[in-house]
Amino acid sequence: MEKTIAVLAGDGIGPEVMAQALRVLKHVTERNGQTFRTVEALIGGAAFEVHGKHFPEETREICERSDAILFGSVGGPVAELHLEKWKDCEVNALLGIRKTFRFNANFRPVKVFPELMHICPLREEVVNRGVDILFIRELNGDLYFGEKKRFERDGMRVATDLAEYSEEQVRSVAHTAFQAARKRRNKVTSVDKANVLHTSKLWREVVREVAKEYPDVVLEDMLVDNCAMQIIRNPSQFDVILTTNMFGDILSDAGAVLPGSLGLLASASLNADGFGLYEPPGGSAQDIAGKGVANPIAQILSVAMMLRFSFSLIEEAERIEQAVGKALLGGARTGDIAAPGDPVIGTVEMTDSILSHL
Repeated sequence: MEKTIAVLAGDGIGPEVMAQALRVLKHVTERNGQTFRTVEALIGGAAFEVHGKHFPEETREICERSDAILFGSVGGPVAELHLEKWKDCEVNALLGIRKTFRFNANFRPVKVFPELMHICPLREEVVNRGVDILFIRELNGDLYFGEKKRFERDGMRVATDLAEYSEEQVRSVAHTAFQAARKRRNKVTSVDKANVLHTSKLWREVVREVAKEYPDVVLEDMLVDNCAMQIIRNPSQFDVILTTNMFGDILSDAGAVLPGSLGLLASASLNADGFGLYEPPGGSAQDIAGKGVANPIAQILSVAMMLRFSFSLIEEAERIEQAVGKALLGGARTGDIAAPGDPVIGTVEMTDSILSHL
């Protein structure tokens, strides 16, 4: 039975790198007779121009009829963020789609490619211990979705954001993390601020309860400030990092620095039914949009994650990942990952190199 993928290229470099990712998807799946129906839909500023909304009803309906969502990027140029087209674009588009489909767990793997150690900010002896972390971030709770207020008190402006977690929200994402650890190195580091925050105290309690169902997986509790330091000081100690929406937003971006470029990272957001959205975390990069220089690897690796998680095409996913590694080993470099003196190629040429290894 033919499967359907909703393709939401979005803004900035999104359409450029999405076109290359779809080339890879077509190549790797047609070789084994698997075909996908891809349906394009508008999101972000591109949707606002047509529908006056960043996440229109037409796009929601296309996503609902699909088996997975392949997402590009949304957001406008920094100098234009005050314009109606771009105001709250990322919030409306990303939080809107996450809320609609109840995506409760974000997967962001972070690896340092041996071929690209020169762009990793850490000392070589630290990187040589191996960096292979899977961040799992809860997506439906915390400050992002809690009650928000602005008011005046004693003539002064005051703002509040309510952080809230239910036991079920924590339990659901905790099971996801422990199941993921079983397929890796059997360790979960749960990150919170339980010495201060009541939401974190509940988080720690529930995660420990869930851990009893996975006696083969080691659970480690870690305070968020210590975790931020350890990611830089000794990242090889981590396997799966499980954390809240706010802490996960910050820590996964900190971890994203380790490979040396956001152009090398993919992510997946899944709900309890296994329905997923796959996207690169690097943003729309409007400053280089349309120049043909963007690194397509993050979008291509998002395709690999989609094949693995949504369609159980493990071999095809591994072939894509291996082809990316071989292209890098062969010296293929876009500007964001090039060392001084390296020949630099563009978006299409990088994809050509990856395809040549498939």
